[in-house]
Amino acid sequence: MRRIFYAVTLGLLLSTAVGCIIPAYSGDPVRRTQQLIFTSEDYRALLNTWERFWFLNMPDHMTPQRVHGGVI
Repeated sequence: MRRIFYAVTLGLLLSTAVGCIIPAYSGDPVRRTQQLIFTSEDYRALLNTWERFWFLNMPDHMTPQRVHGGVI
């Protein structure tokens, strides 16, 4: 019983220090930089799509415009 407890404890300690089993990005620095740039560009495009979907990028016509009202 003690041996199983030690094995489980050791397994939990090692599993928290290992990280992800499948790495998200390449190990090559040049390729990894390219992947990170593409990822950040995707996030920027996602923000533009979100604003376009909710019509946040449209001009606001509810703000009062100062009009002279007289003959110029």
